[in-house]
Amino acid sequence: MAYVTGTALLAAFVVGCSADTGTGGSAADSKSGTETVAAAAPGKYRTLPEPCRAVESSTLKDLLPGAAELTEDQQRKVHEGTAAVTYDTDRRVGCRWKSEDSSSSHSLFIDFERVVSYDPAVSDDDRAREVYTKKETAAGLSSPSATPDATESAESTGGGEDKGEKKQTPPADSGDTSGDTSGDASESTSHALTGPTPEGKSTNDENTDDGAGTPDENLQPRILDDLGDSAFLDDLLTRAGSTAQHRTVKVVFRTSNVIVTVEYTEQPAVSTAVPDSKELQEKAQALARKLVDEFSE
Repeated sequence: MAYVTGTALLAAFVVGCSADTGTGGSAADSKSGTETVAAAAPGKYRTLPEPCRAVESSTLKDLLPGAAELTEDQQRKVHEGTAAVTYDTDRRVGCRWKSEDSSSSHSLFIDFERVVSYDPAVSDDDRAREVYTKKETAAGLSSPSATPDATESAESTGGGEDKGEKKQTPPADSGDTSGDTSGDASESTSHALTGPTPEGKSTNDENTDDGAGTPDENLQPRILDDLGDSAFLDDLLTRAGSTAQHRTVKVVFRTSNVIVTVEYTEQPAVSTAVPDSKELQEKAQALARKLVDEFSE
């Protein structure tokens, strides 16, 4: 008669139990009625470009005309730009350029922000959309998707206010000039557009390119429909006291989980001169489109 030792019997028992639960282990571990929530998709971009190399030399020559009067070494230094101070180059980087000549000074600033969501249920794109919307709201603009709800709310509380009057109401000033003078109480910033003063006209007249005595609506701060996933343009005229004044055109766009800001500023040497909105806007938008193309490559 063969005898099985206690140790061998115990080992056989353990093996038998493991075999019995081999196909049903996942079912035993899962909780009935509990659904597993899939993590939101990560953003398209995991890194950011080097900002001071993001703008071509030919573009910088056009945006910074004063550099043409400098020596080659001085021009090279201007075109190198100055990197913005940052503590996480994977999340945010920027660069600034500036040039001066006898008639005016120009400065250019670009900012790249890569948005990351730390909520597994919220994608990087969705979080970037929230950050972008806050910037758009701060500029006094509303995204197309938000316009219907805002209109319904205004109609429900406005007692039949005329829609045309609401459309002509200038956007509220966010108080952010995105420059070094935002905290100077002596400065006033306006979204109202005032172009170069034609000979024989008052300096208080606004652009009347449409011939009807009203500002050119095509140059007003606005949503841009053909730039990245979403974009807007803001036009700020800042007066420092009663003399110097400068205009900053800001173009902000989102592509996936990256938000790009382009700021182009001109300050004439003559205190009575006003920078031309159309020219600044065209150049700022042209640069923004080039940057979009670089991200798309």
